[in-house]
Amino acid sequence: MILFPAIDIRDGKCVRLIQGDYGRQQMYGDPVEMAKKWEDAGAKFLHIVDLDGALVGESKNLTAIQAILQSVTIPVQLGGGIRSIEKVEKILKLGVNRVILGSAALRDKQFLDVALNQFGAAIVVSIDAKNGFVATDGWTKTTDVEAGTFTKRLEEKGCKTIVYTDIAKDGMLSGPNFSELERINRETTMDVIASGGVTTLEDLRRLRALNMYGAIIGKALYTGKMNLENALKEVNPC
Repeated sequence: MILFPAIDIRDGKCVRLIQGDYGRQQMYGDPVEMAKKWEDAGAKFLHIVDLDGALVGESKNLTAIQAILQSVTIPVQLGGGIRSIEKVEKILKLGVNRVILGSAALRDKQFLDVALNQFGAAIVVSIDAKNGFVATDGWTKTTDVEAGTFTKRLEEKGCKTIVYTDIAKDGMLSGPNFSELERINRETTMDVIASGGVTTLEDLRRLRALNMYGAIIGKALYTGKMNLENALKEVNPC
């Protein structure tokens, strides 16, 4: 199971939100320094979110993102405000390995189809669920699309990887929504990356037992509740 340390960027700074609430923010300094820290600790992949981009649909933190790409050697996946083929191409040319689509993947079927056909496995789709329904626009709006229905639609279109986030769990340090993750992972052949609430080594053990492809760890790392070196040993004991 791959562990993805999360680096959320807002106004050029590394921050963490609680349940995706832009009004409940904690600052954690320079995103480049955080990227180096997680690489030095043994991370094999980084998960970066442009929070400003997610909210307004424009990439606002490309300078910080470029600085991260120049400072680390491990692969990076990036999401937040990427809503056109031109932006996908631009992000990939910067050196990002995988582009995460969110709101646009749900709203613009043609865009999603072209992105998957043109870039294949470099496209990851983020399913952000609130009470079982997909949320968009930086999690500020909830749609009437059921998360399981959207998952099936993505698989039919040829998507290879999804990030599944239970918004109610995000930033709460209370553990993931295991039952929902188990259901989603069981019902799809896509690789599923668990996100939201991953806090303890026991959480990782349970996710590994569910055969999850990966897990994103955010606030637990920043608050010191989880040590990345220990977490990596837990999921990859050999």
